[in-house]
Amino acid sequence: MKIVMVGQGAFGQKHLDAIANIPDVEVVSLCGGSPASTEEVARARGIPHWSTNLAECLTRPGVQAAIITSPTQVHAEQAIQCLQAGKHVQVEIPMADSLADARRIVAAKQETGLIAMAGHTRRFNPSHQWIHKRIERGELRIQQMDVQTYFFRRTNMNALGKPRSWTDHLLWHHACHTVDLFQYQTGEIASRVQALQGPEHPDLGIAMDMSIGLKVPSGAICTLSLSFNNDGPLGTFFRYICDNGTYIARYDDLYDGKENKIDVSQVDVSMNGIELQDREFFAAIRAGREPNGSVLQTIAAMETLDRLDQCLAADR
Repeated sequence: MKIVMVGQGAFGQKHLDAIANIPDVEVVSLCGGSPASTEEVARARGIPHWSTNLAECLTRPGVQAAIITSPTQVHAEQAIQCLQAGKHVQVEIPMADSLADARRIVAAKQETGLIAMAGHTRRFNPSHQWIHKRIERGELRIQQMDVQTYFFRRTNMNALGKPRSWTDHLLWHHACHTVDLFQYQTGEIASRVQALQGPEHPDLGIAMDMSIGLKVPSGAICTLSLSFNNDGPLGTFFRYICDNGTYIARYDDLYDGKENKIDVSQVDVSMNGIELQDREFFAAIRAGREPNGSVLQTIAAMETLDRLDQCLAADR
């Protein structure tokens, strides 16, 4: 399978690392925003073609699909462009930074009949898969998800320490992971939502701290704290408080409530959530089926984010 990777930054390279472990998939073109860095990554990775023009990349011989890891603000336009060019698409989380644009992607998917998947990695991390399988078997029921998403990011820098050309967002990017995961794990859409935010950064123009609360009809709640001001351990940490145990998920690793590590190595074929996400995308293309994390499934998270955004607007 020949694919185009869109985005030469930190997350695009995480996908390139993942794809290197997946047989019968070849990245034949790299589309980036900066000519110098795009060429550098393409040469280092042995990708035979690169360009800053997505249309050019999509016309490379044999291309079937694209993975979009570019700045959030162009996700929707690029995803729709790929679909209209007849290519299956996986667009990294969030699929868009507004509900209106997310719905445009869903409409393009429905019009073309192609596969469109959003990169909701938490559905694929072995730690969260382990929880999900136990919920499906009736062994666990979530009472509360307590989640911390913490970074120290007061300038526009990416995970590689390089300047970003765009501004990140706590709600439309980082909260999207947890909102989707909570609704996925409970199997319900939030019936009540609330959100508060702290002061905006004078230069970045975004809130640097945020508090989100969700409740589903069954009664389970989610408490999410987000910050770009945290000078300490970085990342997102999930505490599942259940009727039958407490579990702490740190990306692909899982611990019980007393910090004893749980072996999740047999949950799936890899311990890399991004690799498992990409494997699902390629498998869905080959089987002609909807993938776990399709835009038809994850539009519910975007709708909940829009409701939270309305709460924040009222709080300003």
